[in-house]
Amino acid sequence: MHVEPISRQPPLDPSPAVLRMRWMRLAYVHWAVDPAAVQRHLPDGLTVDTFDGRAYVGLIPFDMRDVRLPGMPQVLPWIGDFPETNVRTYAVTPTGERGVWFHSLEASRLGAVLVARGIFRLPYMWASMSITTSPGRIRYRTRRRWPGPRGAHSDLALRVGRRLTDAEVTPLDDWLAARWRFLDGRPGGGVVSSPMRHEAWPLHEAWIEHLDDELVAAAGYPGLVDEEPAHVRFSPGVDVTGGFPGIVGADGG
Repeated sequence: MHVEPISRQPPLDPSPAVLRMRWMRLAYVHWAVDPAAVQRHLPDGLTVDTFDGRAYVGLIPFDMRDVRLPGMPQVLPWIGDFPETNVRTYAVTPTGERGVWFHSLEASRLGAVLVARGIFRLPYMWASMSITTSPGRIRYRTRRRWPGPRGAHSDLALRVGRRLTDAEVTPLDDWLAARWRFLDGRPGGGVVSSPMRHEAWPLHEAWIEHLDDELVAAAGYPGLVDEEPAHVRFSPGVDVTGGFPGIVGADGG
């Protein structure tokens, strides 16, 4: 199987946009793990993606902004603006497309959670969340409300440094950030691939000042956050266009 190369520019996608949004004030915190530890969580049809023989599990809090339908200036009712935190990993489809696979996604808007779970079948969780900033620092807090494990929390504080130049962006930065679709499994090994298009992420240096997290353990990786993260970055954000999901794999060709 030929796996698509990593590129800072999204592939061409002729399908029309179905959503527009902004992903703002995003933190990347990743741990390197044994690929077998990730593969056992993935649905049929997806293969764990690796960098230098290691898989990666990420804790990604950020600010979701201006969710709207194309051509609409206002945000969608009951969704709008809200903090979000996802625990995710990286996988490859049967046709070689690279993408993001979510263990869980916390969001503070119940309406967004219900829509995402009911229509898009994404594992969203309703949570109490906040993002606070001070000069050179940002803090993300979340506590899960529904479904369980109820009360699972995350508290991450970062010190943010200067923006990296293009020459300073590392191959691992690109491997983690240049992901142009969300992936989800279906019975029989089929995979749903949802394209996401945006400019290359502007990345900043970042250092963890505080981390108290239970979401990664709840996703199936107990003890992982006690280890030193392999990768920490911050991004002020990008404007995003979401396209129509398509089926690939055993049922979709």
